[in-house]
Amino acid sequence: MPQPQPAGSAPVQAQDIDQVLAALAEIIAGARAASSPMGYFPALYRQVTMAVKQGIAQGFFDDGPRMQQLDTVFANRFLSAHQAYLAGGQPSSCWRVAFDATKSDQLIILQDLLVAINAHINFDLGIAAAQVCPGDSIAALQGDFDKINQLLAKLLPAVEAVVGRFSPLIGLLDQVGGRDETQILNFSMDAARADSWNHALILAHLPQPLWPPALDTLDAKATFLARLIAEPGGLAGKAVEMIRLTESLDRAAIIDALGALEPA
Repeated sequence: MPQPQPAGSAPVQAQDIDQVLAALAEIIAGARAASSPMGYFPALYRQVTMAVKQGIAQGFFDDGPRMQQLDTVFANRFLSAHQAYLAGGQPSSCWRVAFDATKSDQLIILQDLLVAINAHINFDLGIAAAQVCPGDSIAALQGDFDKINQLLAKLLPAVEAVVGRFSPLIGLLDQVGGRDETQILNFSMDAARADSWNHALILAHLPQPLWPPALDTLDAKATFLARLIAEPGGLAGKAVEMIRLTESLDRAAIIDALGALEPA
């Protein structure tokens, strides 16, 4: 069953978006102090969460309280996986691969972000949506679920700019395009979220006794993608090696830059 907690350890459980933001800030501070790439995704994720909070406050979503609940349930999956990993426990396989890869110091900035985004979108998101809106109630969530894509679209140019600032040869990946390995690194957020919506529809109507094997299947799929992201072959792998040699090693500055993103 995905994400069991280590013995004697209570999982982190935020109760609202403000507590999510506080928990992410604590993770970011620890990673920054350790000069660890494990702070890249939380820094980006905190900015996305702040955009969702602002959207709720401004009435952007059809159902603000429901979005608050979804955002919190969704974030708790990352927070619990992160805690389990640091405590020596066993998070879901896709998160374990993501955390191991990020700790390896062998990834470029883009890979550090993508292995975590993959686990959180391709695995966690559909589960969280189905938990918040089980059964036929899942249909009413689709409009607000899709509105998240609009918020992400406004942040992605800023993310690309940050990566480009600290990774001057990142454009090499575009020059070796057209191969499967490169396409994995050209991660489509829209496609991943569309896939996660399909997962949510299936899980929302699936009897609870059938959830464990279904989650194992989703975890295996996300784990497979995580390994492709972390260890691309062919020309993409060669390009990643060259990109890594020229990237900035000022990880605190990279964390700060990702943590200061503003929507376009």
